[in-house]
Amino acid sequence: MATIPQSLANHTRWHAPFHFFVLPVILINVIWSVVLFVKAPGLNSGWWIVLSLALLILTFMVRLNPLKAQDRIIRLEERLRYQQVLSPALLAQTSALEPGQIIALRFAGDDELEELVSAVLTGKLTKSIEIKRAIKHWRGDTFRV
Repeated sequence: MATIPQSLANHTRWHAPFHFFVLPVILINVIWSVVLFVKAPGLNSGWWIVLSLALLILTFMVRLNPLKAQDRIIRLEERLRYQQVLSPALLAQTSALEPGQIIALRFAGDDELEELVSAVLTGKLTKSIEIKRAIKHWRGDTFRV
């Protein structure tokens, strides 16, 4: 089976068990607990709203906390790559890059990294989506959770 190269158009990862099962079930549970409370107000039905909201928050924390850890790893990997690819003068300025910019720049190939980092540091590219659109030769990241 041929693997489709990653690009701006297809780099977003949809994790089917989370996005199409767990999240909808949790959201339906919150809505259903509110409906039950409206139909029959009381301590028990009120408690189900609280429990449903706690499960919703837990669901997001279970998803977002590993992404934050992964973002830290990506930033470390990219800083190591910068040392190998960027000129010393440009490397000295990379501490001004924001985490979202570093994470977007990871998709750029080594041959265009210096140009893109310069554009980000001079303010020509500021948002992650702008950086990703400016990448000519996409370097896929298939390990993102």
